[in-house]
Amino acid sequence: MNNKTYSIFGAGAAGLYTAWRLLNGTTKGDRKHKQLTTGDTLELYDWGQYDFNKENTGTRAAGARICTWHYKNDQSKSYLELGGMRYSDWDGTPNGGGHRVVTTVIKELGLDKYSVPFNESTNPLYYLRTKNMYLNQITSANPAPYFAEHFGETDSPDNGFNLVEKLAVTATTGPQTRAQWCDFYQNGKITADMPDSSVYKKGDLLKNIGYWNLMFDQLGPDGYNYTSDGNGYTSNVINWNAAVAFQANNEFTPGTEYKTLTKGYSYMFNALFDEIVKLCKHKGIDFQYYPNTRLHSILKIESKVHYTIATREKPNKKAASKVTDAAWLAMPRAAIDLVAQATRYTEHEGLDVLNHHKVQLYLESAVLQPSYKVGMFFTSPWWADAVNTPYPAQITSYELTQDVVTELGKEGFPEKYLHTLSPIIETPYASASDFIKAIEQQTQERLTIKQEEQILTASLRNTIGPSVTDMPVRQVVYFGNNALDKTSEPVYGLLASYDDEQFTSFWEELEYSTDSVEKTPFSENYQPLHGPKKAPEVMIKMLRKQLAAIHFGPNSDYSMVPEPLETRYMDWSLPPFNAGYHAYAAHYNICDVQQKIRKPSQLIEGADADIFIVGEAYSNDQAWVEGAYCTAESVLNDFFGIEPIIDNADYPFICPQC
Repeated sequence: MNNKTYSIFGAGAAGLYTAWRLLNGTTKGDRKHKQLTTGDTLELYDWGQYDFNKENTGTRAAGARICTWHYKNDQSKSYLELGGMRYSDWDGTPNGGGHRVVTTVIKELGLDKYSVPFNESTNPLYYLRTKNMYLNQITSANPAPYFAEHFGETDSPDNGFNLVEKLAVTATTGPQTRAQWCDFYQNGKITADMPDSSVYKKGDLLKNIGYWNLMFDQLGPDGYNYTSDGNGYTSNVINWNAAVAFQANNEFTPGTEYKTLTKGYSYMFNALFDEIVKLCKHKGIDFQYYPNTRLHSILKIESKVHYTIATREKPNKKAASKVTDAAWLAMPRAAIDLVAQATRYTEHEGLDVLNHHKVQLYLESAVLQPSYKVGMFFTSPWWADAVNTPYPAQITSYELTQDVVTELGKEGFPEKYLHTLSPIIETPYASASDFIKAIEQQTQERLTIKQEEQILTASLRNTIGPSVTDMPVRQVVYFGNNALDKTSEPVYGLLASYDDEQFTSFWEELEYSTDSVEKTPFSENYQPLHGPKKAPEVMIKMLRKQLAAIHFGPNSDYSMVPEPLETRYMDWSLPPFNAGYHAYAAHYNICDVQQKIRKPSQLIEGADADIFIVGEAYSNDQAWVEGAYCTAESVLNDFFGIEPIIDNADYPFICPQC
């Protein structure tokens, strides 16, 4: 048997996961010949050069659209997440919620010891239309500064999502499981009786309705603005597929518990890369890693996949031609379209899968959502200073975790109490009194003063937020002093701006000083690949002005916010990603898109090409690492015979065929 070559283009979440599972997965049945064995070659192409390990150093942290940034680039110091930053933990039960594949990967890589809660405030701070207010202050007597229909301004801005969702989904009706949601994407309808004033009527298919249109119709102009402004994510309220939006916006309602890694979310991808290298060496597989190299074009000619590559020196010109047995395009929509352009206007032999009209149609189902993040480090957590800051972030909470329980056991906290606390583990409490009351309800005994001090100290959390505003910073996330080295001088991290959609262009103009001119074409500005870029003074001052308004009130002077130690940004609207995340457009059969686009030759009658598309863009979990992992897993299961990483009977990795 001839040795085979598998080629993966993209060294982010989907690409690394594919390589790892090709190596550690078990192939079943008549597809054993597809499994990588001794003498085979596994190629991994990386358009950037991620800092994977000592042997493969790079310009920025691993993870593509995940990017952990440490103060002074020192991994022992405090860090911020300037890309994706969390996952929803799965408890391992058949009915449990959460990101099952990410949770499983973290455990299999031995990273669960670094997994900690990503705490969200139960009483977030808002600064909307120049009014500072906390969630618990929004009442009929003190409404938000909007004129929403049905007095929506007297409730949480997220209530707008609930009101719209009740048109088809309630607490007792509608989809509950992952598989049922997939059916809803195709067949979900408005089930409520609609007034004559509504644009829509009972029985309308939600997949054919734009979510912005529906929200505006139901909430009115100011009700829509209130939900849009107060939610913080403009990407949630654009005109995307309403059926998918119903499910996706459940992620941002109270009750969803998130986790992250103490070493930073990028560390998962360092661990994956190291495991790939180790498995290749163990199995006798030739692992070829090519940084600063991208896929230029791809065709199927006879029985093989033929492709060309380009280098960073000449990114638009063919540098070499190669052949492979199977190719994975582990890349977002914008990067795939760039590959298609290379053969779109030329005569060539073979099958041009990417430029077939139905493949193009399905590729366009993913809407690009640009995003922007700016991080700052300070010498103190000034945003939490209740004495000197009129509107401090209400981020203090108390939460028991298994690590806290273990620590308390070492400190001599009574074992008989610790054994009773499992029902409230990973449940955050906003006040110390509520937390102690919950503890005593579990133990059925009063704690001593010393015991109260012990458990309050061990379980104290003072992150994450966010605070939300309608100003261009949009969301502020408080990472605090999360350095692994607790003996060094404390440094406090602040994600000073987390925004998307139209707000990204506000910050793009501030990437330049007031006396500079444009020197690099947008198409050649690969800032996201180089890593977090130092912010100029004009950007820093603009950030301080808006942060001052949020925490000190309208018209506060920017100088009330201290000068930061370091400020850097990531502009995810730039190439090669051109988006921080993606959403599905309306008027598509989402189930069919997920099934067919992962092997696009399925859309071409009589064609069969081992060219695959994986990543979050066309997943059932857009904007999450889970989506990247799940699309990759589904390809390996269905086309390579690799047994699923978890039992997927009640957790389809992608939507089943409708």
